[in-house]
Amino acid sequence: MDTSWLDISSTVGLIATGVLTFNLLLGMALSTAYKRSSLWKRMPAVVKRVSLDDLHNWTAYVALVLALTHPLLLLPDAGAKFTWLDIAFPVHAPHQATWVWLGTIALYALIVVIVTTQKVIKRRMSFRAWKNIHLISYGTALLFVIHGVVMDPELKDRPVDFFDAEKVLSEVCALVLIAATIARYRYYRKRA
Repeated sequence: MDTSWLDISSTVGLIATGVLTFNLLLGMALSTAYKRSSLWKRMPAVVKRVSLDDLHNWTAYVALVLALTHPLLLLPDAGAKFTWLDIAFPVHAPHQATWVWLGTIALYALIVVIVTTQKVIKRRMSFRAWKNIHLISYGTALLFVIHGVVMDPELKDRPVDFFDAEKVLSEVCALVLIAATIARYRYYRKRA
């Protein structure tokens, strides 16, 4: 089976988008009174024993590892022609530089969110400052999704095929994120 590094990178990027979407949903649930909801009360006891805080933290680490791995897998692919500089600072990326920038900015934003969540750093800032930095995760997820939709998985600069299976997964993540964001906004408005 002839699987290129580019194919593996694309798959890892899709998985990272899915994990990040799930992580954002967990974060939204943590910021609500989910334990008082009728849905939570109907959950089996084994589900209720799972710490959503721990799950949220671990899925963030998994998303970060996948997001870091995604561009690094382009380095050994001869057809991709990406260098370390193209990944870290993609001004002259060999393919779709604008869309590569979106992915790079999303990666840097994810690093900022995760680093500022570490106890050592979190203790040194006010809750409000931490919360404002943590809100970057919404934009991060949006940039990941846009990057996943507009990038050509074969780096051939073709028009976007919105019905390609890989694109549909990113589009579903976008819809889930939009719906969850609206639900969270309505929750906070009702609470206020």
